[in-house]
Amino acid sequence: MGQDDPEILVSTNWLAENLSNPNLRILDGSWYMPADNRDVQAEFLAAHIPGAQFFDIDAISDQETDLPHMIPPVAQFETQIANLGISNDNQIVVYDTKGLFSAARVWWLLRYFGLTNIAVLDGGLPKWQAEGHPTVSGANDPTVGTLNAVPHTKLLRNAAQVLDASKTAGEQIIDARAPARFRGEVPEPRAGLRAGHMPGAKNVFFMSLLNADGTLKSDTELAAVFQAQGVDLKKPIITSCGSGVTASVLSLALHKIGHTQHALYDGSWSEWGALPDTPVEQGK
Repeated sequence: MGQDDPEILVSTNWLAENLSNPNLRILDGSWYMPADNRDVQAEFLAAHIPGAQFFDIDAISDQETDLPHMIPPVAQFETQIANLGISNDNQIVVYDTKGLFSAARVWWLLRYFGLTNIAVLDGGLPKWQAEGHPTVSGANDPTVGTLNAVPHTKLLRNAAQVLDASKTAGEQIIDARAPARFRGEVPEPRAGLRAGHMPGAKNVFFMSLLNADGTLKSDTELAAVFQAQGVDLKKPIITSCGSGVTASVLSLALHKIGHTQHALYDGSWSEWGALPDTPVEQGK
């Protein structure tokens, strides 16, 4: 994958070499759609990287909205993250059980709240286990950390801002959903949502950024994937998806290749597709 970067992406070898670092904090950020019928907390208890804590994407979110796993209030975030044993000065590595999927959402969320020493584990738990690195079972209670969160609102966009971008093309909109969902050829997995995409949006399916083993493609390959879908990497970008999870994979990839003018639409299609007056396009 190239050199390790503790603020973006690290290899399984890097994590293995740093596993005994007392400043290291490891998070299992696994999440799946409800239809997948997977109990990620039970899977965590059965096998996780030594020292890891489970980051519950649905619990560490705004509980006052019907939209899925939206950004939580600052005070709630500080308390929940500190309870995972994390302080501002820790080096954090987050992984998931798919390879590279929901861990990117945790990476983005922590960056939104001002933490910078956070990396995604390239290839996640599958690669870690395939290489024979250790896992443990059960849970452990961490020492509560001390956290001061400062929201970086420039990393976030709302529906009104996305609508403006759609009309003016001041920011490019990139949708991480599968092509059939983007084109509106299949129903949305969440009930009550219209099918299609925001007018002017470009489709970069998040899996097109990954290798077969769940690792992120090289910088050159990543840039080529974006450009092949008509993305101008010299202009600002808004990432979107179904609920802000795989949009974070796009954000991670953009950050990896040095594109810093990107923000995430937290409501994504869960919000846009449910609003009565937002424009929707179908087809390419």
